Amino acid sequence: MSLLTDLPAWSQFKLTGSGQRPSAFAVSELATLSIAAVGLELAAYMQASGLVPEVPETRVDHRLASLWFGWSFRPQGWEMPNAWDAVAGDYQSADGWIKLHTNLPHHKAAALRVLDCAPTRDDVAKAVRRWNGSELEGAIVGEGGVAAAMRSRQEWTAHPQGKTVADAPLITWTNPRHIQLRPNPLATAARPLAGLRILDLTRVLAGPVSTRTLAGFGAQVLRVDPPGWDEPGVIPDISLGKRCTYLDLKTETGLHTLKSLLPQADILVHGYRPGALAALGLGRRIRAELAPDQVEITLDAYGWTGPWAKRRGFDSLVQMSAGIAETGRHWAGADKPTPLPVQALDHATGYLMAAAALSALKNAAQGTPIADAHLSLARTAESLAGLEKTSDGPDITGAEDTDYAAQIEASGWGPGFRLRPALELPGTQMRWDLPAGPLGTSPAHW
Repeated sequence: MSLLTDLPAWSQFKLTGSGQRPSAFAVSELATLSIAAVGLELAAYMQASGLVPEVPETRVDHRLASLWFGWSFRPQGWEMPNAWDAVAGDYQSADGWIKLHTNLPHHKAAALRVLDCAPTRDDVAKAVRRWNGSELEGAIVGEGGVAAAMRSRQEWTAHPQGKTVADAPLITWTNPRHIQLRPNPLATAARPLAGLRILDLTRVLAGPVSTRTLAGFGAQVLRVDPPGWDEPGVIPDISLGKRCTYLDLKTETGLHTLKSLLPQADILVHGYRPGALAALGLGRRIRAELAPDQVEITLDAYGWTGPWAKRRGFDSLVQMSAGIAETGRHWAGADKPTPLPVQALDHATGYLMAAAALSALKNAAQGTPIADAHLSLARTAESLAGLEKTSDGPDITGAEDTDYAAQIEASGWGPGFRLRPALELPGTQMRWDLPAGPLGTSPAHW
């Protein structure tokens, strides 16, 4: 199989633009390389599927790539809600620092049960001080919550999960097989993914970035969430180009509807931890029976093997676990954790997921075997840690007016401007057919 396994080389694409995200790590380099991977795999797929006679050149704007690793949407005349819960954040423990992630109500409730305190920052800070960081982390995780004690790079690389992640490839491919792509008369060189159907079972942030990227080249994305689910402050950024529906997969009706959608999808993208889909009655064997010709791309937080394989996590938590926030603290001369300036693990993993999907489509178009792609935020962190900083130019801390497209996007919350695409292939348009809109606003059908 000839499938994507690592970041591309700089020599494989044309680079424009300059600047760098200020960080101890090569954040801008990671942004450009992960977005370049999408372009290179898309170009190869276009040639393999007969849309173009030769593989077109991939061009990436370094500044815009760095900006797309932050927020891509700027509202006009209104403000997006805060993406963080009031209790979420970094706290000093008895022996160091720990991050509590409390954006979801059940995660917040789990942390407060362990800490046995009122839901205020002052009360939480006092309670956390009574714990050693790793012990509190374990207690919150055991209660069904999410938290991460700050570790150094040395501590993480010596940790059993850190060792497991470091030994894994950036993209793990499993279940090799041949598939037959559906005929797609809508696809053109200008919109190479038009007519392609993607079922999106992901939430903040990497998975939605991957499907937003594929939608930019014409793919039809249907995102599925539990009834009432929301991600304030995030959805206007990552629902771009998608239709979003609610389904309760814990009910017979919801599960039946999802099973009817699966065979009609060309690509399934999900972020369920190992065993979670099987618990819903949708194990890998069942999915293969329902949709034998489907490409499957998935991610988790801490890797697919090892003692933390089933641990819930988010970008900010992995940064704490993997030594990124601690390294940043020394780089900045700070007395507290210093994370990356953007959620680079999420964004890079998202673009790599999109590239992996295109890599599988390319193989299928060539008649060679494909496989399921498994990615993780923790493995992306290892690639970032080993990436050399090569960017020069001014610090990139925010977007200027000229970084945005001229046309107004009529989002479901109000008007705004979207960043210009960082990726370009000659004759191929990266644009979105639908503006960003709230979750649960579309029916559950293609």
